[in-house]
Parts: sequence; C-alpha cells; structure tokens
Amino acid sequence: MARRPPGPLRGDLGHPGPDPGLTTRTRPWAGGTLLTLCGELDLDTVPVLRAALDPALAGPGGTVLIDCADLSFCDSTGLSALLEAAGRATACGGRLELVRPRPLVRRVLELTGATDAFRVLDDLPLRSATPRPGPDPEEER
Repeated sequence: MARRPPGPLRGDLGHPGPDPGLTTRTRPWAGGTLLTLCGELDLDTVPVLRAALDPALAGPGGTVLIDCADLSFCDSTGLSALLEAAGRATACGGRLELVRPRPLVRRVLELTGATDAFRVLDDLPLRSATPRPGPDPEEER
C-alpha cells in the first residue's frame, strides 16, 4: 500500500486539508450512535477511528452502528481496533455493529472469523430513519 504524505489527521467530512485516508461522521441514532467511515482503515488511520469511537463508547449501553458502505479497505490493524471497540462496548452493556461492508471488507471479516464478534448488517436498521434529537447531520458537512 502506498504511504500517504504526513499531515494532520482530520476525522470530519468537509474539512479541508491533506487527504487523511479515513474520514468519519458521527450522528445520534435512535438506538445509540451512527458512525460513518469513508476511506481506508489501516495503521495510519486507526487514530482517526479511535478518536471518533471514544465519545460514542463513553456512555453506558446503547448500540454503535459503524456504516462501512464507503470503507474501501481494512487491514489487520483496523480490524484489531474494531474488535477492541466491540469489547469496550460489550463491557459497558452495549454493542458495536457493522453495517453495509463492501465485499473486500466483508471478506476480511469472514476470513478472520470476525463475523462471530460483530453483528454484520446488510442495511441500516429502520430505526435510523428517526434519529434522536440533536444537531442536524446535514450541518456537519
């Protein structure tokens, strides 16, 4: 994999700056938090994922949905960070679920047996259509 030039990691979509390799968008969801990932999850970008997950996992219970529809790549470091986050969620009485993984990401999950550690959904649950009160997700752009 080609290395990206060093630069500040930015985890919010819509912010100018060097390509961070991974961008995130977090928004409230009826059952907890919806975290959307876009780009590549690897050794260089795991800190971006962790920074986005920390607040979502800070509260008790609830579900953290990770929308992987725009996640184009996930290496072993990224998978390890997801497994660690799933463990943290479970320890707090919640859970972490992966939604809409692309075929390459799904294949990594299947080959490693990680599908046993995560609930993997093909689509966002209907509850996501009614987000909890909070900032308008369109304003985050």
